[in-house]
Amino acid sequence: MTSPCIAFVQTDQTCSNVHQSLLTYRRGVATVNMDLQDVQSTFLRLLDESATQFQRLPGSAILLRYIKSSYQNDPVRSAVELFLFLFAVRYLLAPTYSTQKTHVPLTENEIDELVEDWTPEPLVAPQTVFEEAENEKRPVIVGPTGPKSKLSNGRTVTNLASYNFYNFVGNEALKEKAIQTLRTYGVGPCGPPGFYGTQDVHMKTEADIASHLGTAACIVYAQSFSTISSVIPAFSKRGDIIVADKAVNYAVRKGLQISRSTVRWYEHNDMEDLRRVLEKVTKEQAKKPLTRRFIVTEGLFENVGDMPDLPRVVELKYRYKFRLILDETWSYGVLGRTGRGLTEHQHVDAREVDMIIGSLAGPLCAGGGFCGGSEEVVEHQRISAASYTFSAALPAMLATTASETCRILQENPEIITQLRENIKTIRAQLDPRSDWVVCSSSVENPIMLLVLKPDVVESKRLSVGDQEQTLQDCVDECLANGVLVTRLKSMPPALGAAPRDRGWQPQPALKVCVTTGLSKKEIEKAGVVIRHAITKVMTRRK
Repeated sequence: MTSPCIAFVQTDQTCSNVHQSLLTYRRGVATVNMDLQDVQSTFLRLLDESATQFQRLPGSAILLRYIKSSYQNDPVRSAVELFLFLFAVRYLLAPTYSTQKTHVPLTENEIDELVEDWTPEPLVAPQTVFEEAENEKRPVIVGPTGPKSKLSNGRTVTNLASYNFYNFVGNEALKEKAIQTLRTYGVGPCGPPGFYGTQDVHMKTEADIASHLGTAACIVYAQSFSTISSVIPAFSKRGDIIVADKAVNYAVRKGLQISRSTVRWYEHNDMEDLRRVLEKVTKEQAKKPLTRRFIVTEGLFENVGDMPDLPRVVELKYRYKFRLILDETWSYGVLGRTGRGLTEHQHVDAREVDMIIGSLAGPLCAGGGFCGGSEEVVEHQRISAASYTFSAALPAMLATTASETCRILQENPEIITQLRENIKTIRAQLDPRSDWVVCSSSVENPIMLLVLKPDVVESKRLSVGDQEQTLQDCVDECLANGVLVTRLKSMPPALGAAPRDRGWQPQPALKVCVTTGLSKKEIEKAGVVIRHAITKVMTRRK
Protein backbone atom coordinates (compact mmCIF):
# COMPACT_ATOMS: atom_id res chain seq x y z
CA MET A 1 0.00 0.00 0.00
CA THR A 2 1.40 3.39 -1.04
CA SER A 3 1.89 5.95 1.66
CA PRO A 4 0.14 9.34 1.46
CA CYS A 5 3.46 11.15 1.27
CA ILE A 6 4.57 9.23 -1.78
CA ALA A 7 1.22 9.88 -3.51
CA PHE A 8 1.47 13.56 -2.76
CA VAL A 9 4.97 13.72 -4.24
CA GLN A 10 3.81 11.95 -7.41
CA THR A 11 0.86 14.29 -7.77
CA ASP A 12 3.10 17.29 -7.36
CA GLN A 13 5.44 15.99 -10.05
CA THR A 14 2.53 15.43 -12.41
CA CYS A 15 1.30 18.97 -11.90
CA SER A 16 4.78 20.24 -12.49
CA ASN A 17 4.97 18.35 -15.78
CA VAL A 18 1.61 19.69 -16.89
CA HIS A 19 2.69 23.19 -16.00
CA GLN A 20 5.86 22.79 -18.03
CA SER A 21 3.83 21.51 -20.96
CA LEU A 22 1.50 24.48 -20.77
CA LEU A 23 4.44 26.86 -20.70
CA THR A 24 5.96 25.14 -23.73
CA TYR A 25 2.63 25.32 -25.60
CA ARG A 26 2.24 29.00 -24.80
CA ARG A 27 5.75 29.70 -26.00
CA GLY A 28 4.96 27.78 -29.21
CA VAL A 29 1.73 29.66 -29.73
CA ALA A 30 3.50 32.93 -29.11
CA THR A 31 6.20 31.93 -31.58
CA VAL A 32 3.56 30.96 -34.18
CA ASN A 33 1.74 34.22 -33.62
CA MET A 34 4.97 36.10 -34.08
CA ASP A 35 5.68 34.13 -37.28
CA LEU A 36 2.17 34.81 -38.61
CA GLN A 37 2.55 38.47 -37.81
CA ASP A 38 5.88 38.52 -39.61
CA VAL A 39 4.36 36.77 -42.62
CA GLN A 40 1.37 39.08 -42.59
CA SER A 41 3.50 42.17 -42.31
CA THR A 42 5.79 40.89 -45.06
CA PHE A 43 2.80 40.11 -47.30
CA LEU A 44 1.28 43.53 -46.70
CA ARG A 45 4.60 45.17 -47.41
CA LEU A 46 4.97 43.25 -50.69
CA LEU A 47 1.37 44.04 -51.57
CA ASP A 48 1.95 47.73 -50.96
CA GLU A 49 5.11 47.66 -53.05
CA SER A 50 3.29 45.80 -55.85
CA ALA A 51 0.42 48.28 -55.73
CA THR A 52 2.91 51.14 -55.85
CA GLN A 53 4.67 49.62 -58.85
CA PHE A 54 1.34 48.82 -60.56
CA GLN A 55 0.12 52.39 -60.11
CA ARG A 56 3.18 53.59 -61.98
CA LEU A 57 2.05 51.69 -65.09
CA PRO A 58 0.20 53.74 -67.75
CA GLY A 59 -3.55 53.15 -67.58
CA SER A 60 -3.46 51.41 -64.18
CA ALA A 61 -5.69 54.02 -62.59
CA ILE A 62 -8.31 53.49 -65.29
CA LEU A 63 -8.23 49.72 -64.77
CA LEU A 64 -8.57 50.02 -60.99
CA ARG A 65 -11.41 52.48 -61.35
CA TYR A 66 -13.14 50.12 -63.79
CA ILE A 67 -12.79 47.15 -61.40
CA LYS A 68 -14.12 49.12 -58.42
CA SER A 69 -17.07 50.55 -60.32
CA SER A 70 -17.81 47.18 -61.91
CA TYR A 71 -17.86 45.43 -58.55
CA GLN A 72 -20.01 48.11 -56.95
CA ASN A 73 -22.49 48.44 -59.82
CA ASP A 74 -22.64 44.86 -61.09
CA PRO A 75 -20.89 42.25 -58.92
CA VAL A 76 -22.34 39.44 -61.05
CA ARG A 77 -20.49 40.72 -64.09
CA SER A 78 -17.29 40.92 -62.06
CA ALA A 79 -17.73 37.29 -61.07
CA VAL A 80 -18.29 36.28 -64.70
CA GLU A 81 -15.21 38.20 -65.81
CA LEU A 82 -13.14 36.58 -63.09
CA PHE A 83 -14.38 33.16 -64.18
CA LEU A 84 -13.47 33.90 -67.81
CA PHE A 85 -10.04 35.10 -66.74
CA LEU A 86 -9.38 31.94 -64.75
CA PHE A 87 -10.67 29.82 -67.64
CA ALA A 88 -8.31 31.58 -70.05
CA VAL A 89 -5.37 31.02 -67.71
CA ARG A 90 -6.26 27.35 -67.35
CA TYR A 91 -6.64 26.99 -71.13
CA LEU A 92 -3.23 28.53 -71.76
CA LEU A 93 -1.59 26.32 -69.15
CA ALA A 94 -3.34 23.14 -70.31
CA PRO A 95 -1.09 20.48 -71.87
CA THR A 96 -0.94 20.37 -75.66
CA TYR A 97 -2.00 17.40 -77.74
CA SER A 98 -1.08 16.14 -81.18
CA THR A 99 -3.30 16.98 -84.15
CA GLN A 100 -1.72 14.47 -86.49
CA LYS A 101 -4.18 11.95 -87.85
CA THR A 102 -3.37 8.31 -87.62
CA HIS A 103 -2.88 6.60 -90.96
CA VAL A 104 -2.54 3.06 -92.11
CA PRO A 105 0.87 2.41 -93.68
CA LEU A 106 0.76 0.80 -97.11
CA THR A 107 3.32 -1.40 -98.72
CA GLU A 108 4.87 -0.57 -102.07
CA ASN A 109 2.82 -3.29 -103.77
CA GLU A 110 -0.43 -1.94 -102.31
CA ILE A 111 0.43 1.58 -103.48
CA ASP A 112 1.22 0.31 -106.98
CA GLU A 113 -2.09 -1.56 -107.13
CA LEU A 114 -4.05 1.54 -106.10
CA VAL A 115 -2.28 3.67 -108.71
CA GLU A 116 -2.96 1.11 -111.43
CA ASP A 117 -6.66 0.91 -110.52
CA TRP A 118 -7.13 4.71 -110.48
CA THR A 119 -8.38 6.29 -113.70
CA PRO A 120 -8.34 10.12 -113.72
CA GLU A 121 -11.31 11.93 -115.17
CA PRO A 122 -10.58 14.16 -118.19
CA LEU A 123 -10.39 17.88 -117.47
CA VAL A 124 -12.54 18.63 -120.51
CA ALA A 125 -14.87 16.55 -122.63
CA PRO A 126 -13.36 15.20 -125.85
CA GLN A 127 -14.09 17.16 -129.00
CA THR A 128 -16.88 15.99 -131.22
CA VAL A 129 -16.43 15.54 -134.95
CA PHE A 130 -18.40 18.74 -135.53
CA GLU A 131 -16.15 20.72 -133.15
CA GLU A 132 -12.99 19.37 -134.76
CA ALA A 133 -14.21 20.40 -138.20
CA GLU A 134 -15.17 23.85 -136.89
CA ASN A 135 -11.76 24.41 -135.30
CA GLU A 136 -9.95 23.44 -138.48
CA LYS A 137 -11.82 26.14 -140.41
CA ARG A 138 -11.65 28.81 -137.70
CA PRO A 139 -10.43 32.12 -139.21
CA VAL A 140 -7.41 33.84 -137.66
CA ILE A 141 -7.19 37.65 -137.58
CA VAL A 142 -3.79 39.21 -138.14
CA GLY A 143 -3.22 42.62 -136.58
CA PRO A 144 -5.74 44.77 -134.73
CA THR A 145 -9.42 43.92 -134.68
CA GLY A 146 -11.60 46.48 -136.40
CA PRO A 147 -14.61 46.87 -138.70
CA LYS A 148 -12.33 45.70 -141.49
CA SER A 149 -10.00 42.91 -140.37
CA LYS A 150 -7.20 41.12 -142.18
CA LEU A 151 -7.12 37.32 -141.96
CA SER A 152 -4.09 35.06 -141.93
CA ASN A 153 -4.86 34.00 -145.52
CA GLY A 154 -4.40 37.59 -146.67
CA ARG A 155 -8.07 38.45 -147.21
CA THR A 156 -9.71 41.51 -145.66
CA VAL A 157 -13.26 40.94 -144.44
CA THR A 158 -16.07 42.95 -142.89
CA ASN A 159 -15.93 42.04 -139.21
CA LEU A 160 -19.37 41.54 -137.66
CA ALA A 161 -18.15 39.03 -135.08
CA SER A 162 -16.62 41.29 -132.40
CA TYR A 163 -18.09 43.45 -129.64
CA ASN A 164 -16.44 46.60 -131.00
CA PHE A 165 -19.82 48.33 -131.20
CA TYR A 166 -18.52 51.92 -131.16
CA ASN A 167 -15.18 51.21 -132.84
CA PHE A 168 -13.34 52.30 -129.69
CA VAL A 169 -10.56 49.95 -130.80
CA GLY A 170 -9.67 52.43 -133.53
CA ASN A 171 -10.00 55.56 -131.37
CA GLU A 172 -6.60 57.28 -131.45
CA ALA A 173 -7.31 59.40 -128.35
CA LEU A 174 -8.01 56.25 -126.34
CA LYS A 175 -4.82 54.65 -127.63
CA GLU A 176 -2.75 57.66 -126.60
CA LYS A 177 -4.36 57.73 -123.16
CA ALA A 178 -3.66 54.03 -122.71
CA ILE A 179 0.00 54.46 -123.72
CA GLN A 180 0.46 57.32 -121.24
CA THR A 181 -1.06 55.22 -118.46
CA LEU A 182 1.15 52.28 -119.39
CA ARG A 183 4.27 54.43 -119.12
CA THR A 184 3.17 55.87 -115.79
CA TYR A 185 1.82 52.79 -113.99
CA GLY A 186 3.39 49.87 -115.81
CA VAL A 187 1.67 46.78 -117.16
CA GLY A 188 -0.17 45.67 -114.03
CA PRO A 189 -0.32 46.12 -110.24
CA CYS A 190 0.81 42.51 -109.62
CA GLY A 191 -1.26 42.23 -106.46
CA PRO A 192 -4.86 41.80 -105.26
CA PRO A 193 -6.85 44.99 -104.68
CA GLY A 194 -6.78 44.48 -100.92
CA PHE A 195 -3.02 43.93 -100.84
CA TYR A 196 -1.23 46.83 -102.55
CA GLY A 197 -3.10 46.25 -105.81
CA THR A 198 -5.46 49.22 -105.65
CA GLN A 199 -4.24 52.35 -107.44
CA ASP A 200 -5.75 55.79 -107.79
CA VAL A 201 -7.00 55.00 -111.30
CA HIS A 202 -9.05 52.09 -109.91
CA MET A 203 -10.73 54.37 -107.40
CA LYS A 204 -11.45 56.91 -110.13
CA THR A 205 -12.98 54.24 -112.37
CA GLU A 206 -15.21 53.05 -109.54
CA ALA A 207 -16.35 56.61 -108.87
CA ASP A 208 -16.97 57.26 -112.58
CA ILE A 209 -19.11 54.15 -113.04
CA ALA A 210 -21.06 54.76 -109.83
CA SER A 211 -21.79 58.30 -110.98
CA HIS A 212 -22.87 57.06 -114.40
CA LEU A 213 -25.09 54.31 -113.01
CA GLY A 214 -26.63 56.47 -110.31
CA THR A 215 -25.64 54.14 -107.46
CA ALA A 216 -24.04 55.03 -104.14
CA ALA A 217 -20.86 53.05 -104.79
CA CYS A 218 -19.16 50.68 -107.21
CA ILE A 219 -16.46 48.01 -107.11
CA VAL A 220 -14.28 47.01 -110.08
CA TYR A 221 -13.17 43.43 -110.76
CA ALA A 222 -10.25 42.29 -112.88
CA GLN A 223 -12.24 39.77 -114.96
CA SER A 224 -15.63 40.22 -116.54
CA PHE A 225 -16.70 36.57 -116.43
CA SER A 226 -15.85 36.06 -112.76
CA THR A 227 -17.64 39.21 -111.59
CA ILE A 228 -21.18 37.82 -111.47
CA SER A 229 -19.91 34.36 -110.51
CA SER A 230 -18.27 35.95 -107.44
CA VAL A 231 -20.98 38.44 -106.51
CA ILE A 232 -23.70 35.79 -106.16
CA PRO A 233 -21.83 33.49 -103.72
CA ALA A 234 -20.58 36.51 -101.77
CA PHE A 235 -24.17 37.16 -100.64
CA SER A 236 -26.08 33.91 -101.10
CA LYS A 237 -25.01 30.81 -99.18
CA ARG A 238 -26.24 27.30 -98.53
CA GLY A 239 -29.86 27.39 -97.42
CA ASP A 240 -30.64 30.69 -99.14
CA ILE A 241 -33.14 30.91 -102.01
CA ILE A 242 -32.40 32.15 -105.54
CA VAL A 243 -35.12 32.52 -108.17
CA ALA A 244 -33.50 32.77 -111.61
CA ASP A 245 -34.59 33.07 -115.22
CA LYS A 246 -34.00 29.87 -117.18
CA ALA A 247 -32.12 31.77 -119.89
CA VAL A 248 -29.40 33.32 -117.72
CA ASN A 249 -25.89 33.00 -119.13
CA TYR A 250 -23.15 30.56 -118.17
CA ALA A 251 -21.33 32.96 -115.82
CA VAL A 252 -24.52 33.42 -113.80
CA ARG A 253 -25.02 29.66 -113.66
CA LYS A 254 -21.51 29.18 -112.31
CA GLY A 255 -22.27 31.72 -109.60
CA LEU A 256 -25.44 29.85 -108.70
CA GLN A 257 -23.50 26.60 -108.52
CA ILE A 258 -20.72 28.04 -106.34
CA SER A 259 -23.21 29.59 -103.91
CA ARG A 260 -24.74 26.16 -103.12
CA SER A 261 -28.05 27.93 -102.63
CA THR A 262 -31.45 26.47 -103.42
CA VAL A 263 -32.24 27.54 -106.99
CA ARG A 264 -35.78 27.86 -108.33
CA TRP A 265 -36.24 28.54 -112.04
CA TYR A 266 -38.99 30.43 -113.82
CA GLU A 267 -39.85 30.46 -117.51
CA HIS A 268 -37.85 32.90 -119.57
CA ASN A 269 -39.22 36.45 -119.27
CA ASP A 270 -42.56 35.11 -118.02
CA MET A 271 -43.55 37.57 -115.30
CA GLU A 272 -46.61 35.56 -114.35
CA ASP A 273 -44.49 32.46 -113.82
CA LEU A 274 -42.03 34.55 -111.81
CA ARG A 275 -44.90 35.70 -109.59
CA ARG A 276 -46.04 32.11 -109.15
CA VAL A 277 -42.56 30.92 -108.13
CA LEU A 278 -42.06 33.83 -105.72
CA GLU A 279 -45.42 33.22 -104.11
CA LYS A 280 -44.69 29.51 -103.75
CA VAL A 281 -41.30 30.17 -102.18
CA THR A 282 -42.80 32.70 -99.78
CA LYS A 283 -45.43 30.23 -98.60
CA GLU A 284 -42.88 27.44 -98.19
CA GLN A 285 -40.58 29.65 -96.13
CA ALA A 286 -43.33 31.16 -93.97
CA LYS A 287 -42.80 28.74 -91.05
CA LYS A 288 -39.09 28.19 -91.57
CA PRO A 289 -36.11 30.17 -90.27
CA LEU A 290 -35.50 33.43 -92.10
CA THR A 291 -33.22 33.11 -95.14
CA ARG A 292 -31.83 35.46 -97.76
CA ARG A 293 -33.81 35.44 -101.01
CA PHE A 294 -32.74 36.78 -104.41
CA ILE A 295 -34.08 37.25 -107.93
CA VAL A 296 -31.44 36.94 -110.68
CA THR A 297 -32.01 38.12 -114.23
CA GLU A 298 -30.17 39.85 -117.09
CA GLY A 299 -30.48 43.24 -118.77
CA LEU A 300 -29.96 41.82 -122.26
CA PHE A 301 -30.00 38.04 -122.30
CA GLU A 302 -26.85 36.63 -123.83
CA ASN A 303 -28.58 33.45 -125.01
CA VAL A 304 -31.77 35.02 -126.39
CA GLY A 305 -31.02 38.70 -126.98
CA ASP A 306 -34.19 40.15 -125.45
CA MET A 307 -34.72 42.10 -122.21
CA PRO A 308 -36.96 41.62 -119.15
CA ASP A 309 -39.76 43.84 -117.89
CA LEU A 310 -37.68 45.48 -115.16
CA PRO A 311 -40.45 47.62 -113.59
CA ARG A 312 -42.53 44.48 -113.14
CA VAL A 313 -39.58 42.58 -111.65
CA VAL A 314 -38.96 45.41 -109.18
CA GLU A 315 -42.64 45.41 -108.23
CA LEU A 316 -42.56 41.66 -107.51
CA LYS A 317 -39.31 42.06 -105.62
CA TYR A 318 -40.91 44.47 -103.16
CA ARG A 319 -44.14 42.53 -102.90
CA TYR A 320 -42.47 39.26 -101.90
CA LYS A 321 -39.46 40.81 -100.13
CA PHE A 322 -36.65 39.57 -102.36
CA ARG A 323 -33.38 41.21 -103.34
CA LEU A 324 -32.65 41.79 -107.04
CA ILE A 325 -29.38 40.97 -108.82
CA LEU A 326 -29.31 42.37 -112.36
CA ASP A 327 -26.58 41.25 -114.76
CA GLU A 328 -26.06 44.07 -117.27
CA THR A 329 -23.01 42.53 -118.93
CA TRP A 330 -24.47 43.10 -122.40
CA SER A 331 -26.79 46.05 -121.70
CA TYR A 332 -24.44 48.48 -119.95
CA GLY A 333 -23.03 50.83 -122.56
CA VAL A 334 -25.78 49.88 -125.02
CA LEU A 335 -29.23 50.61 -123.60
CA GLY A 336 -30.46 54.01 -122.52
CA ARG A 337 -29.80 57.48 -123.87
CA THR A 338 -26.27 57.57 -122.39
CA GLY A 339 -25.65 53.83 -122.27
CA ARG A 340 -26.47 53.53 -118.57
CA GLY A 341 -28.21 50.22 -119.18
CA LEU A 342 -31.63 48.73 -118.64
CA THR A 343 -32.47 50.99 -115.70
CA GLU A 344 -32.12 54.07 -117.89
CA HIS A 345 -33.85 52.43 -120.85
CA GLN A 346 -36.93 51.42 -118.83
CA HIS A 347 -36.87 54.46 -116.50
CA VAL A 348 -36.15 52.58 -113.28
CA ASP A 349 -34.16 54.18 -110.48
CA ALA A 350 -30.88 52.29 -110.19
CA ARG A 351 -31.23 52.34 -106.41
CA GLU A 352 -34.26 50.06 -106.77
CA VAL A 353 -31.87 47.30 -107.89
CA ASP A 354 -29.78 45.85 -105.07
CA MET A 355 -26.84 44.81 -107.26
CA ILE A 356 -26.07 45.88 -110.84
CA ILE A 357 -23.32 43.83 -112.46
CA GLY A 358 -21.74 44.87 -115.72
CA SER A 359 -18.78 44.33 -118.01
CA LEU A 360 -16.02 46.74 -118.97
CA ALA A 361 -14.71 44.34 -121.61
CA GLY A 362 -17.60 44.47 -124.08
CA PRO A 363 -19.00 47.78 -125.36
CA LEU A 364 -16.43 49.77 -123.36
CA CYS A 365 -13.52 47.90 -125.00
CA ALA A 366 -11.50 47.79 -121.77
CA GLY A 367 -11.39 44.84 -119.40
CA GLY A 368 -12.83 43.58 -116.14
CA GLY A 369 -16.25 44.00 -114.62
CA PHE A 370 -18.06 45.98 -111.95
CA CYS A 371 -20.84 45.78 -109.39
CA GLY A 372 -22.80 48.86 -108.39
CA GLY A 373 -25.01 49.21 -105.35
CA SER A 374 -25.15 50.64 -101.86
CA GLU A 375 -22.07 51.33 -99.76
CA GLU A 376 -22.76 48.23 -97.66
CA VAL A 377 -23.12 45.99 -100.71
CA VAL A 378 -19.85 47.21 -102.20
CA GLU A 379 -17.78 47.08 -99.01
CA HIS A 380 -18.99 43.56 -98.25
CA GLN A 381 -17.55 42.36 -101.56
CA ARG A 382 -14.10 43.74 -100.80
CA ILE A 383 -13.60 40.99 -98.22
CA SER A 384 -16.07 38.33 -99.40
CA ALA A 385 -15.92 38.17 -103.21
CA ALA A 386 -13.43 35.50 -104.26
CA SER A 387 -12.27 36.96 -107.58
CA TYR A 388 -11.78 40.39 -106.00
CA THR A 389 -9.91 39.11 -102.96
CA PHE A 390 -7.67 36.53 -104.60
CA SER A 391 -7.05 37.94 -108.10
CA ALA A 392 -4.59 40.59 -109.20
CA ALA A 393 -6.19 43.99 -109.66
CA LEU A 394 -7.23 45.31 -113.06
CA PRO A 395 -4.29 46.78 -115.02
CA ALA A 396 -4.25 50.56 -114.75
CA MET A 397 -4.35 50.94 -118.53
CA LEU A 398 -7.69 49.11 -118.72
CA ALA A 399 -9.13 51.06 -115.79
CA THR A 400 -8.25 54.34 -117.50
CA THR A 401 -9.74 53.11 -120.78
CA ALA A 402 -12.99 52.21 -119.03
CA SER A 403 -13.23 55.67 -117.48
CA GLU A 404 -12.58 57.34 -120.83
CA THR A 405 -15.11 55.28 -122.80
CA CYS A 406 -17.68 55.85 -120.04
CA ARG A 407 -17.07 59.59 -120.37
CA ILE A 408 -17.37 59.45 -124.17
CA LEU A 409 -20.76 57.73 -123.97
CA GLN A 410 -22.08 60.38 -121.58
CA GLU A 411 -20.73 63.35 -123.51
CA ASN A 412 -21.50 62.00 -127.00
CA PRO A 413 -24.83 60.15 -126.88
CA GLU A 414 -25.11 60.58 -130.64
CA ILE A 415 -22.79 57.59 -131.16
CA ILE A 416 -25.40 55.43 -129.42
CA THR A 417 -28.01 56.85 -131.77
CA GLN A 418 -25.76 56.04 -134.73
CA LEU A 419 -25.38 52.46 -133.51
CA ARG A 420 -29.14 52.03 -133.33
CA GLU A 421 -29.51 53.37 -136.85
CA ASN A 422 -27.05 50.76 -138.09
CA ILE A 423 -29.00 48.08 -136.21
CA LYS A 424 -32.20 49.14 -137.96
CA THR A 425 -30.43 49.11 -141.32
CA ILE A 426 -29.14 45.56 -141.06
CA ARG A 427 -32.34 44.24 -139.46
CA ALA A 428 -34.27 45.57 -142.43
CA GLN A 429 -32.23 43.26 -144.67
CA LEU A 430 -32.63 40.17 -142.48
CA ASP A 431 -35.62 39.78 -140.21
CA PRO A 432 -38.58 40.82 -142.35
CA ARG A 433 -37.04 39.87 -145.70
CA SER A 434 -35.66 36.42 -144.95
CA ASP A 435 -37.88 33.38 -145.33
CA TRP A 436 -35.66 31.27 -143.11
CA VAL A 437 -34.59 33.17 -139.98
CA VAL A 438 -36.04 35.56 -137.43
CA CYS A 439 -34.18 37.84 -135.02
CA SER A 440 -34.87 37.04 -131.35
CA SER A 441 -32.91 40.05 -130.06
CA SER A 442 -34.46 43.32 -128.96
CA VAL A 443 -34.39 46.09 -131.54
CA GLU A 444 -31.84 48.05 -129.46
CA ASN A 445 -29.47 45.10 -129.09
CA PRO A 446 -26.38 45.34 -131.35
CA ILE A 447 -25.88 41.57 -130.95
CA MET A 448 -28.42 40.13 -133.37
CA LEU A 449 -29.30 36.48 -132.80
CA LEU A 450 -30.84 34.97 -135.93
CA VAL A 451 -32.68 31.70 -135.25
CA LEU A 452 -34.40 29.45 -137.75
CA LYS A 453 -38.13 29.97 -137.93
CA PRO A 454 -40.23 27.32 -136.17
CA ASP A 455 -42.00 26.29 -139.38
CA VAL A 456 -38.63 25.82 -141.10
CA VAL A 457 -37.35 23.63 -138.27
CA GLU A 458 -40.54 21.59 -138.31
CA SER A 459 -40.81 21.20 -142.09
CA LYS A 460 -37.18 20.13 -142.49
CA ARG A 461 -37.23 18.13 -139.24
CA LEU A 462 -34.06 19.71 -137.96
CA SER A 463 -32.65 18.53 -134.65
CA VAL A 464 -30.48 20.79 -132.50
CA GLY A 465 -27.39 19.24 -134.05
CA ASP A 466 -28.79 19.75 -137.54
CA GLN A 467 -29.51 23.40 -136.79
CA GLU A 468 -25.97 23.97 -135.51
CA GLN A 469 -24.48 22.37 -138.60
CA THR A 470 -26.75 24.39 -140.88
CA LEU A 471 -25.87 27.66 -139.19
CA GLN A 472 -22.17 26.82 -139.30
CA ASP A 473 -22.54 26.32 -143.04
CA CYS A 474 -24.09 29.80 -143.16
CA VAL A 475 -21.09 31.20 -141.26
CA ASP A 476 -18.72 29.59 -143.76
CA GLU A 477 -20.73 30.89 -146.71
CA CYS A 478 -20.72 34.43 -145.30
CA LEU A 479 -16.95 34.27 -144.81
CA ALA A 480 -16.50 33.09 -148.38
CA ASN A 481 -18.32 36.26 -149.46
CA GLY A 482 -16.24 38.60 -147.28
CA VAL A 483 -18.38 38.95 -144.13
CA LEU A 484 -17.19 37.51 -140.82
CA VAL A 485 -19.99 36.41 -138.47
CA THR A 486 -20.22 33.68 -135.86
CA ARG A 487 -22.89 31.63 -134.14
CA LEU A 488 -24.21 31.25 -130.61
CA LYS A 489 -22.41 28.47 -128.77
CA SER A 490 -24.34 25.95 -126.71
CA MET A 491 -23.81 25.68 -122.96
CA PRO A 492 -24.34 23.08 -120.20
CA PRO A 493 -27.86 22.57 -118.84
CA ALA A 494 -29.11 24.66 -115.95
CA LEU A 495 -27.11 23.63 -112.89
CA GLY A 496 -29.29 22.91 -109.90
CA ALA A 497 -32.46 22.81 -111.96
CA ALA A 498 -35.21 20.28 -111.37
CA PRO A 499 -35.31 17.31 -113.78
CA ARG A 500 -38.16 18.87 -115.75
CA ASP A 501 -36.11 22.06 -116.22
CA ARG A 502 -32.79 20.54 -117.24
CA GLY A 503 -33.77 20.23 -120.87
CA TRP A 504 -33.75 23.99 -121.49
CA GLN A 505 -31.16 25.03 -124.04
CA PRO A 506 -30.80 28.18 -126.11
CA GLN A 507 -31.90 27.70 -129.67
CA PRO A 508 -28.95 27.59 -132.10
CA ALA A 509 -28.49 30.99 -133.71
CA LEU A 510 -26.28 33.08 -135.93
CA LYS A 511 -24.61 35.94 -134.07
CA VAL A 512 -24.20 39.23 -135.94
CA CYS A 513 -22.54 42.12 -134.06
CA VAL A 514 -23.28 45.59 -135.41
CA THR A 515 -20.73 48.43 -135.22
CA THR A 516 -20.60 52.15 -135.88
CA GLY A 517 -17.26 51.66 -137.61
CA LEU A 518 -19.08 50.87 -140.85
CA SER A 519 -21.12 53.24 -142.97
CA LYS A 520 -24.81 52.71 -143.58
CA LYS A 521 -24.08 51.47 -147.09
CA GLU A 522 -21.50 48.96 -145.84
CA ILE A 523 -23.89 47.71 -143.16
CA GLU A 524 -26.66 47.30 -145.70
CA LYS A 525 -24.36 45.40 -148.06
CA ALA A 526 -23.26 43.06 -145.25
CA GLY A 527 -26.91 42.37 -144.42
CA VAL A 528 -27.60 41.41 -148.02
CA VAL A 529 -24.61 39.05 -148.04
CA ILE A 530 -25.81 37.34 -144.86
CA ARG A 531 -29.36 36.96 -146.18
CA HIS A 532 -28.20 35.49 -149.47
CA ALA A 533 -25.82 33.11 -147.68
CA ILE A 534 -28.66 31.80 -145.50
CA THR A 535 -30.90 31.36 -148.51
CA LYS A 536 -28.20 29.50 -150.44
CA VAL A 537 -27.50 27.08 -147.58
CA MET A 538 -31.16 26.42 -146.82
CA THR A 539 -32.26 25.88 -150.43
CA ARG A 540 -29.61 23.26 -151.10
CA ARG A 541 -30.50 21.40 -147.89
CA LYS A 542 -33.12 18.77 -148.49
